[in-house]
Amino acid sequence: MSDETRLSAQRRIDASPQVIFQVLCDPRGHVTIDSSGMLMSADGHRVGAEGDRFVVHMDREALGDYPLGRYDVTVRITKYIENRELAWTIEGQQRPPIGHVYGYQLEPADPDAATTLVTSYYDWSQIDPAWRERAIFPVISADALRATLGILARTVQ
Repeated sequence: MSDETRLSAQRRIDASPQVIFQVLCDPRGHVTIDSSGMLMSADGHRVGAEGDRFVVHMDREALGDYPLGRYDVTVRITKYIENRELAWTIEGQQRPPIGHVYGYQLEPADPDAATTLVTSYYDWSQIDPAWRERAIFPVISADALRATLGILARTVQ
């Protein structure tokens, strides 16, 4: 699914929402499942509530679009519904803050089996107008969201 300010992708994964959510709450889990190649490593503790933060060491050269090199961002959790949804925004050096949101929604797909319908989304509908004028969004594609879901499936199986 896509519109002018949001991309999403879905996949059924043969694992329970609880198992998948554990990967998503671990800063190193984000690095493990990243399909963009930008996430190099992460520091911080497992998240457990809105407002929690961790640091991700990035390398934008993986995308080949802007020569930003290596830099750090802080991931701030904006939505935390245990075993159902996790969303976050990025706090970096950029001013004003960009305001784009990444997230996952988890729905049990079969009550008799450990299968979950996972939706990965990327939303830039609330970005600061200064960033909207630059016309650089989306930063990643729906294909990248689908690829990350494939890596997530492999990771939890």
